[in-house]
Amino acid sequence: MRTHLKLLSIAVGLACTPVLVQASDSGVSSVAEAITESSVKTMLRYRYEGVDQDGLDEDASANTLLGRLTASTAKYNGWQAVVEFDYVTELLDKDYNNTINGNTTYPVVADPSGSDLNQSYLKYTSQSGTATTFGRQRINHNNQRFLGGVAWRQNEQTFDGVRFESEVAENFTLDYAYSYRVNRIFGSKNPNGDLDVDLHMFNAVYQPAKGHKIAGFYYSMDFDDALALSNSTAGFDYNFSGKSGDIGYGLHLSYASQKDTGDNPVDYSTDYYAIDGSVKVAGVTLAAGIEVLGADNGKGFQTPLATLHKFQGWTDKFLGTPGTGIEDTWFKVATKLGGVSVAAIYHQFDADEGSADLGSELGLVANYGFAKHYKLTAKYASYDADTHATDTDKVWIQLLAKY
Repeated sequence: MRTHLKLLSIAVGLACTPVLVQASDSGVSSVAEAITESSVKTMLRYRYEGVDQDGLDEDASANTLLGRLTASTAKYNGWQAVVEFDYVTELLDKDYNNTINGNTTYPVVADPSGSDLNQSYLKYTSQSGTATTFGRQRINHNNQRFLGGVAWRQNEQTFDGVRFESEVAENFTLDYAYSYRVNRIFGSKNPNGDLDVDLHMFNAVYQPAKGHKIAGFYYSMDFDDALALSNSTAGFDYNFSGKSGDIGYGLHLSYASQKDTGDNPVDYSTDYYAIDGSVKVAGVTLAAGIEVLGADNGKGFQTPLATLHKFQGWTDKFLGTPGTGIEDTWFKVATKLGGVSVAAIYHQFDADEGSADLGSELGLVANYGFAKHYKLTAKYASYDADTHATDTDKVWIQLLAKY
């Protein structure tokens, strides 16, 4: 069945292509010109990550460098090819557990070295704006709470498959992707680096008026190599932003329902919801919210393909939802000080089922962009454990260069 679905998805895209090509005359006039007019972008990202974690004998100290080269042809009859190579190297001493080096007395810093074909795809875009993408690609839906590329880590998460994106009406877009393999952040050398999957990913976005955006999504995730992650999830995400005089404000609402699917060994059904708002006055943004991932039959709500570092604290203590679920109440303040963007965020984590205090976290971050191509980031997070995990402090210093 898996093979038939894969072939059917690719066949549908190929069947649509000839009709679309006749309608498109954008870009250069020949394949040779498309190649010679290619653009090349480079990115370098150095990062130091230090981790002090209770329960482990050693502190982690990781110095890594990501080099990325992205080549894109010019468009020919609506077609474009993109190839992107990543190379991650470990600098200085390797005093950390990169998930495959065996340094288990150190905390984990999930940035193993190695080279990777990060993206490699053909994309066809019709004159009407409908796009079909074949191959290895990054996919980010909405705020990446359920589907994202995990761009924070040095190895990015990408998907092998086919994707269709279309603006079917004014301010209304449809997005469907099928993937048979997920290339995860652990790199190709890790046994869990690539997962064979059967993923169907739907996302529809409607913008009924200025400042309003509504997304409806459905994900069917069947994992061959990680049965406990298999799930079926449907929900919506709503964002509103506005301004009254010098005061800006925003509101975010989200809900999803999830149940087991495929060969998941646990029979469960549970819910997710998030409510948060923000106000910006005199250059200072104040925000607060609550995010709840429920649980059922000892199984917490699963988000295995999310950009998890964005949510529930930067120390990454909740990459998997506990069997009692989790309730994350958070507060944030952000502003600019002399050209430096700064923010502080506090999380209080409680079990959704029962009254357990799981822990709390304080996060601080500063970003400074300079000389057009560069960005310097300093970041700190401290997790104070109660009934979940152990006390952990993390610090990051990062320099990003894009050309």
